[in-house]
Amino acid sequence: MARMKDKAALVTGGTTGLGYAIAARYLGEGASVVITGRDEALGADAEERLGLLGRVRFLRADAAESADVAASVEGAVRFLGGLDVLVNNAGVGVQATLLETPLPDFDRVMAVNVRGYFLYAREAFPHLEARRGCMIHNASDAAVHGEVDIGAYSVSKAAVIMLSNMLAIEGGRRGVRSNAICPGDIAPGMRHNAGPGQELGQDDDSAWLVPPLGRVGQASDVAAVCAFLASDDAAFVNGVALLVDGGMRAGHRTGLPRA
Repeated sequence: MARMKDKAALVTGGTTGLGYAIAARYLGEGASVVITGRDEALGADAEERLGLLGRVRFLRADAAESADVAASVEGAVRFLGGLDVLVNNAGVGVQATLLETPLPDFDRVMAVNVRGYFLYAREAFPHLEARRGCMIHNASDAAVHGEVDIGAYSVSKAAVIMLSNMLAIEGGRRGVRSNAICPGDIAPGMRHNAGPGQELGQDDDSAWLVPPLGRVGQASDVAAVCAFLASDDAAFVNGVALLVDGGMRAGHRTGLPRA
């Protein structure tokens, strides 16, 4: 399948996890891709592995820094020759209830997950408008039904949905679509997530409930949805917040314990 043949995509936070899977899927469908991230070693490794699939480049950028955002969008457009797709994926979390979240942690979550998405949307928009492109913003099922143990993250991802909606209205009038995806628990979980003052580490997915579909989600499930939303098949899809959770949010307590 080559629904994205000759398209140019920028995927933030693309060195690991969902971002890496999205970049790989895009390359497999014929796109050229730029990925960003803060860790240059991870970026170099991801670029090398993704390079086996197609034309790709890593650019170091912190989504919370406006100068980094501007430079990475400029670098992506220079490498790609234009821009058809922006995937806002870079994100961080903190494992704490909202009132137990220290201010520096709250500020960091908002700076990356909300301000960073806004900055990338603003910088990328003229290039997307020139090619009637689209934006995809990675929110979360926690944006739809808040999760107490990750309160600030839930708030930030709810803001992402509204950010996407406003961009869908304003951008849609100028030919640029904007949609949000809301993944549920996707193995192996977020890499940039920890308690206040703790080193960032991988989520522990051993205690996750199993969705009604009978399995825990994989990064490839989310990547497939992002490929659809970026393709011409989704030409009339705008302003959507799409759950990708195997049915976990279809009703109250739908998850099943692991066997």
